[in-house]
Amino acid sequence: MIIENSKTYNVTDVENIFFRPTFCGKPAEEFGVRVLYNMPMPTKCPVFRHNHDIIKTFSSGWQGGTSATMEQIEIPLDKLKAESAYSAESYFSTVYEQLLNSADVNMGDLSGTDLEKAETEIFRRSLAESVYAHTWFGDADGEISDYLGYSGFIRRVVDIKENYGGKIALDIFDSPQETTIEELLRSSWTNANDDLRALASDGQLVFFVSSDIYDAYQFFLDENGSSNAYADAANGRPTLSYHGIPLVEVPSKKYNTKRIKSFCILTDRRNFVLALNTADSPEKEIRMWYNPDEMENRQRVVFLAGTAVLDKSIISGYMYEQDLTFL
Repeated sequence: MIIENSKTYNVTDVENIFFRPTFCGKPAEEFGVRVLYNMPMPTKCPVFRHNHDIIKTFSSGWQGGTSATMEQIEIPLDKLKAESAYSAESYFSTVYEQLLNSADVNMGDLSGTDLEKAETEIFRRSLAESVYAHTWFGDADGEISDYLGYSGFIRRVVDIKENYGGKIALDIFDSPQETTIEELLRSSWTNANDDLRALASDGQLVFFVSSDIYDAYQFFLDENGSSNAYADAANGRPTLSYHGIPLVEVPSKKYNTKRIKSFCILTDRRNFVLALNTADSPEKEIRMWYNPDEMENRQRVVFLAGTAVLDKSIISGYMYEQDLTFL
Protein backbone atom coordinates (compact mmCIF):
# COMPACT_ATOMS: atom_id res chain seq x y z
CA MET A 1 0.00 0.00 0.00
CA ILE A 2 1.47 3.37 -0.99
CA ILE A 3 0.14 6.89 -1.16
CA GLU A 4 2.06 8.46 -4.00
CA ASN A 5 0.32 11.84 -4.08
CA SER A 6 2.06 14.20 -1.69
CA LYS A 7 -0.32 15.77 0.81
CA THR A 8 0.48 19.17 2.37
CA TYR A 9 -1.97 20.57 4.91
CA ASN A 10 -2.68 24.30 5.17
CA VAL A 11 -2.72 26.19 8.48
CA THR A 12 -6.44 25.58 9.07
CA ASP A 13 -6.02 21.85 8.45
CA VAL A 14 -3.03 21.70 10.77
CA GLU A 15 -5.09 23.29 13.54
CA ASN A 16 -8.39 21.48 13.03
CA ILE A 17 -7.02 18.01 12.27
CA PHE A 18 -3.80 17.64 14.23
CA PHE A 19 -3.74 20.05 17.17
CA ARG A 20 -7.16 21.34 18.24
CA PRO A 21 -8.70 17.86 18.78
CA THR A 22 -5.89 17.07 21.22
CA PHE A 23 -4.86 20.34 22.82
CA CYS A 24 -8.03 22.46 22.99
CA GLY A 25 -11.22 22.21 25.07
CA LYS A 26 -11.94 18.98 26.93
CA PRO A 27 -8.84 17.10 25.64
CA ALA A 28 -6.66 19.92 26.95
CA GLU A 29 -8.29 19.60 30.39
CA GLU A 30 -7.53 15.88 30.38
CA PHE A 31 -3.92 16.78 29.64
CA GLY A 32 -3.89 17.99 33.25
CA VAL A 33 -2.15 21.34 32.82
CA ARG A 34 -2.83 24.75 31.31
CA VAL A 35 -2.51 24.70 27.52
CA LEU A 36 -1.99 27.84 25.43
CA TYR A 37 -2.52 27.25 21.73
CA ASN A 38 -1.53 29.69 18.98
CA MET A 39 -1.14 32.66 21.29
CA PRO A 40 0.62 35.68 19.71
CA MET A 41 4.40 35.46 19.68
CA PRO A 42 6.37 35.93 21.78
CA THR A 43 3.98 33.90 23.91
CA LYS A 44 3.34 35.54 27.28
CA CYS A 45 1.08 34.32 30.06
CA PRO A 46 -0.43 36.88 32.47
CA VAL A 47 -0.13 36.21 36.20
CA PHE A 48 -2.35 38.38 38.42
CA ARG A 49 -1.42 39.09 42.02
CA HIS A 50 -4.18 40.63 44.15
CA ASN A 51 -3.78 43.09 46.98
CA HIS A 52 -5.50 41.58 50.03
CA ASP A 53 -5.87 44.89 51.85
CA ILE A 54 -7.97 47.34 49.82
CA ILE A 55 -10.55 48.23 52.50
CA LYS A 56 -9.94 51.61 54.17
CA THR A 57 -11.67 53.68 56.85
CA PHE A 58 -13.99 56.01 54.99
CA SER A 59 -12.91 59.57 54.35
CA SER A 60 -13.27 61.92 51.43
CA GLY A 61 -10.81 61.68 48.57
CA TRP A 62 -8.93 58.79 46.98
CA GLN A 63 -7.21 56.46 49.43
CA GLY A 64 -6.76 53.41 47.29
CA GLY A 65 -3.65 51.90 45.83
CA THR A 66 -3.03 49.16 43.33
CA SER A 67 -5.72 46.51 43.71
CA ALA A 68 -3.94 44.01 41.47
CA THR A 69 -0.64 43.68 39.68
CA MET A 70 -0.03 41.69 36.53
CA GLU A 71 3.20 39.99 35.61
CA GLN A 72 3.82 38.75 32.07
CA ILE A 73 5.71 35.43 32.06
CA GLU A 74 7.25 34.75 28.66
CA ILE A 75 7.20 31.09 27.59
CA PRO A 76 10.21 30.08 25.51
CA LEU A 77 9.20 28.17 22.39
CA ASP A 78 11.49 25.81 20.50
CA LYS A 79 11.15 25.07 16.81
CA LEU A 80 10.47 21.36 16.45
CA LYS A 81 10.22 18.79 13.69
CA ALA A 82 8.49 15.44 14.05
CA GLU A 83 9.02 12.82 11.35
CA SER A 84 8.08 9.21 10.81
CA ALA A 85 8.56 6.75 7.98
CA TYR A 86 7.13 3.33 7.20
CA SER A 87 8.12 0.78 4.65
CA ALA A 88 5.35 -0.24 2.28
CA GLU A 89 4.83 -3.51 4.16
CA SER A 90 4.81 -1.92 7.63
CA TYR A 91 2.64 0.92 6.44
CA PHE A 92 0.03 -1.47 5.06
CA SER A 93 -0.33 -3.38 8.33
CA THR A 94 -0.45 -0.19 10.39
CA VAL A 95 -3.01 1.63 8.24
CA TYR A 96 -5.02 -1.55 7.61
CA GLU A 97 -5.58 -1.99 11.36
CA GLN A 98 -6.71 1.62 11.62
CA LEU A 99 -9.17 1.07 8.76
CA LEU A 100 -10.57 -2.08 10.34
CA ASN A 101 -11.48 -0.06 13.44
CA SER A 102 -13.67 2.26 11.38
CA ALA A 103 -17.24 1.03 10.92
CA ASP A 104 -18.00 3.05 7.79
CA VAL A 105 -15.12 1.84 5.62
CA ASN A 106 -15.76 -0.57 2.76
CA MET A 107 -12.69 -2.80 2.85
CA GLY A 108 -13.50 -4.05 -0.64
CA ASP A 109 -13.22 -0.56 -2.11
CA LEU A 110 -10.65 1.52 -0.29
CA SER A 111 -10.67 5.06 -1.63
CA GLY A 112 -7.86 7.55 -1.29
CA THR A 113 -9.94 9.46 1.23
CA ASP A 114 -10.20 6.44 3.55
CA LEU A 115 -6.47 5.85 3.37
CA GLU A 116 -5.74 9.49 4.00
CA LYS A 117 -7.98 9.55 7.09
CA ALA A 118 -6.28 6.47 8.49
CA GLU A 119 -2.83 7.87 7.78
CA THR A 120 -3.76 11.18 9.36
CA GLU A 121 -5.15 9.58 12.52
CA ILE A 122 -2.05 7.46 13.06
CA PHE A 123 0.23 10.46 12.73
CA ARG A 124 -2.01 12.61 14.96
CA ARG A 125 -1.85 10.04 17.76
CA SER A 126 1.92 9.69 17.45
CA LEU A 127 2.32 13.46 17.55
CA ALA A 128 0.11 13.81 20.64
CA GLU A 129 2.02 11.06 22.44
CA SER A 130 5.36 12.66 21.65
CA VAL A 131 4.19 16.10 22.80
CA TYR A 132 2.97 14.59 26.08
CA ALA A 133 6.31 12.83 26.68
CA HIS A 134 8.28 16.00 26.01
CA THR A 135 5.93 18.17 28.04
CA TRP A 136 6.70 16.17 31.17
CA PHE A 137 10.13 14.63 30.62
CA GLY A 138 11.78 16.63 27.84
CA ASP A 139 15.36 17.76 28.43
CA ALA A 140 17.70 19.09 25.74
CA ASP A 141 20.69 17.98 27.86
CA GLY A 142 19.48 14.38 28.03
CA GLU A 143 19.82 14.27 31.83
CA ILE A 144 16.16 13.60 32.58
CA SER A 145 15.35 11.45 29.53
CA ASP A 146 16.11 10.93 25.85
CA TYR A 147 13.35 13.36 24.80
CA LEU A 148 15.57 16.19 23.59
CA GLY A 149 13.12 18.49 21.79
CA TYR A 150 12.26 20.94 24.58
CA SER A 151 12.38 21.17 28.37
CA GLY A 152 9.44 19.62 30.22
CA PHE A 153 7.96 20.20 33.65
CA ILE A 154 10.22 17.73 35.49
CA ARG A 155 13.33 19.44 34.12
CA ARG A 156 11.94 22.86 35.09
CA VAL A 157 11.04 21.77 38.63
CA VAL A 158 14.53 20.29 39.10
CA ASP A 159 16.05 23.58 37.91
CA ILE A 160 13.79 25.57 40.24
CA LYS A 161 14.90 23.48 43.22
CA GLU A 162 18.57 23.72 42.31
CA ASN A 163 18.43 27.48 41.65
CA TYR A 164 15.64 28.58 44.00
CA GLY A 165 16.80 26.45 46.90
CA GLY A 166 15.00 26.52 50.21
CA LYS A 167 12.34 28.94 48.98
CA ILE A 168 10.17 26.02 47.83
CA ALA A 169 8.98 23.08 49.92
CA LEU A 170 10.26 20.40 47.53
CA ASP A 171 13.10 17.95 48.18
CA ILE A 172 15.10 15.83 45.75
CA PHE A 173 16.66 12.63 47.09
CA ASP A 174 19.41 10.77 45.22
CA SER A 175 19.25 7.56 47.25
CA PRO A 176 16.44 5.04 47.82
CA GLN A 177 13.90 6.16 50.40
CA GLU A 178 11.42 4.28 52.55
CA THR A 179 8.14 5.91 53.47
CA THR A 180 4.41 5.30 53.60
CA ILE A 181 2.21 6.64 50.83
CA GLU A 182 0.02 8.41 53.39
CA GLU A 183 3.01 10.19 54.92
CA LEU A 184 4.27 11.20 51.48
CA LEU A 185 1.00 12.90 50.55
CA ARG A 186 0.42 14.36 54.00
CA SER A 187 3.87 15.94 54.25
CA SER A 188 3.57 17.35 50.72
CA TRP A 189 0.50 19.22 51.99
CA THR A 190 1.73 20.18 55.46
CA ASN A 191 5.09 21.44 54.12
CA ALA A 192 3.40 23.63 51.50
CA ASN A 193 3.59 27.37 52.14
CA ASP A 194 0.52 29.45 52.98
CA ASP A 195 0.15 30.79 49.44
CA LEU A 196 -0.09 27.28 48.02
CA ARG A 197 -2.45 26.00 50.70
CA ALA A 198 -4.71 29.04 50.23
CA LEU A 199 -5.28 28.03 46.61
CA ALA A 200 -7.24 24.95 47.74
CA SER A 201 -10.44 26.99 47.70
CA ASP A 202 -10.04 27.53 43.94
CA GLY A 203 -10.38 23.80 43.34
CA GLN A 204 -7.33 23.65 41.06
CA LEU A 205 -4.76 22.06 43.37
CA VAL A 206 -3.44 18.72 42.18
CA PHE A 207 -0.84 16.11 43.04
CA PHE A 208 1.17 15.23 39.92
CA VAL A 209 2.55 11.79 40.75
CA SER A 210 4.54 9.06 39.06
CA SER A 211 2.88 5.71 38.40
CA ASP A 212 4.41 3.94 41.40
CA ILE A 213 3.03 6.54 43.80
CA TYR A 214 -0.37 6.46 42.10
CA ASP A 215 -0.50 2.65 42.36
CA ALA A 216 0.68 2.68 45.99
CA TYR A 217 -2.09 5.06 46.97
CA GLN A 218 -4.68 2.96 45.17
CA PHE A 219 -3.54 -0.16 47.05
CA PHE A 220 -3.60 1.84 50.30
CA LEU A 221 -7.24 2.76 49.65
CA ASP A 222 -8.05 -0.88 48.89
CA GLU A 223 -6.68 -1.95 52.25
CA ASN A 224 -7.97 0.93 54.34
CA GLY A 225 -11.08 2.07 52.52
CA SER A 226 -14.70 2.31 53.56
CA SER A 227 -17.55 -0.10 52.84
CA ASN A 228 -17.22 0.91 49.18
CA ALA A 229 -13.68 -0.41 49.00
CA TYR A 230 -14.75 -3.76 47.57
CA ALA A 231 -16.69 -2.14 44.75
CA ASP A 232 -13.75 0.17 44.08
CA ALA A 233 -11.34 -2.75 43.98
CA ALA A 234 -13.57 -4.65 41.57
CA ASN A 235 -14.57 -1.82 39.27
CA GLY A 236 -11.67 0.58 39.64
CA ARG A 237 -11.81 4.24 40.57
CA PRO A 238 -12.34 6.92 37.93
CA THR A 239 -10.10 9.29 39.93
CA LEU A 240 -8.03 9.24 43.10
CA SER A 241 -7.86 12.12 45.53
CA TYR A 242 -6.27 12.89 48.87
CA HIS A 243 -8.39 15.14 51.12
CA GLY A 244 -10.23 16.35 48.05
CA ILE A 245 -7.09 17.06 45.99
CA PRO A 246 -6.93 14.90 42.82
CA LEU A 247 -3.94 12.71 42.00
CA VAL A 248 -2.93 12.93 38.33
CA GLU A 249 -0.79 10.03 37.17
CA VAL A 250 2.21 10.86 34.99
CA PRO A 251 3.52 7.52 33.67
CA SER A 252 7.26 7.90 34.23
CA LYS A 253 7.93 4.17 33.77
CA LYS A 254 6.35 4.23 30.35
CA TYR A 255 8.68 6.98 29.17
CA ASN A 256 11.85 5.51 30.71
CA THR A 257 13.16 8.47 32.65
CA LYS A 258 16.85 8.58 33.55
CA ARG A 259 17.28 10.77 36.63
CA ILE A 260 13.90 11.23 38.33
CA LYS A 261 12.28 7.85 38.94
CA SER A 262 9.46 8.84 41.33
CA PHE A 263 7.83 12.14 42.17
CA CYS A 264 4.94 13.73 44.02
CA ILE A 265 4.41 17.41 43.13
CA LEU A 266 1.66 19.46 44.74
CA THR A 267 0.79 22.64 42.86
CA ASP A 268 -2.04 24.49 41.15
CA ARG A 269 -2.61 22.84 37.78
CA ARG A 270 -2.73 26.31 36.17
CA ASN A 271 0.84 26.85 37.33
CA PHE A 272 2.18 24.39 34.72
CA VAL A 273 1.76 25.77 31.20
CA LEU A 274 2.27 24.13 27.81
CA ALA A 275 2.38 26.49 24.83
CA LEU A 276 1.97 25.28 21.24
CA ASN A 277 2.08 27.30 18.04
CA THR A 278 1.37 26.22 14.47
CA ALA A 279 0.71 29.68 13.05
CA ASP A 280 3.83 31.79 13.54
CA SER A 281 6.68 29.52 12.48
CA PRO A 282 7.95 30.45 8.98
CA GLU A 283 8.58 26.81 8.13
CA LYS A 284 5.31 25.49 9.58
CA GLU A 285 3.98 22.52 7.67
CA ILE A 286 2.55 19.05 7.84
CA ARG A 287 3.29 16.85 4.86
CA MET A 288 2.73 13.22 3.95
CA TRP A 289 4.30 11.69 0.91
CA TYR A 290 5.72 8.55 -0.65
CA ASN A 291 9.46 8.31 -1.27
CA PRO A 292 10.01 5.93 -4.20
CA ASP A 293 13.80 5.72 -3.71
CA GLU A 294 13.47 4.32 -0.19
CA MET A 295 10.00 2.80 -0.79
CA GLU A 296 8.68 4.56 2.30
CA ASN A 297 5.61 6.49 3.28
CA ARG A 298 6.84 9.56 5.15
CA GLN A 299 5.22 12.12 7.44
CA ARG A 300 6.54 15.41 8.79
CA VAL A 301 5.27 18.23 11.00
CA VAL A 302 7.03 21.48 11.93
CA PHE A 303 5.71 23.54 14.84
CA LEU A 304 6.71 25.43 18.01
CA ALA A 305 6.32 24.24 21.61
CA GLY A 306 7.52 25.05 25.11
CA THR A 307 6.67 24.81 28.80
CA ALA A 308 6.86 27.09 31.82
CA VAL A 309 6.22 27.07 35.56
CA LEU A 310 4.58 30.42 36.27
CA ASP A 311 5.02 30.74 40.04
CA LYS A 312 8.09 29.04 41.48
CA SER A 313 6.93 29.46 45.06
CA ILE A 314 3.71 27.40 44.91
CA ILE A 315 5.32 23.98 44.58
CA SER A 316 5.61 21.33 47.27
CA GLY A 317 6.49 17.66 47.36
CA TYR A 318 9.28 15.21 46.65
CA MET A 319 11.40 13.83 43.83
CA TYR A 320 13.46 10.66 43.92
CA GLU A 321 16.38 9.70 41.70
CA GLN A 322 16.03 6.05 42.72
CA ASP A 323 12.99 3.80 43.01
CA LEU A 324 10.86 4.49 46.04
CA THR A 325 10.10 1.77 48.58
CA PHE A 326 6.78 1.98 50.42
CA LEU A 327 6.43 0.63 53.93
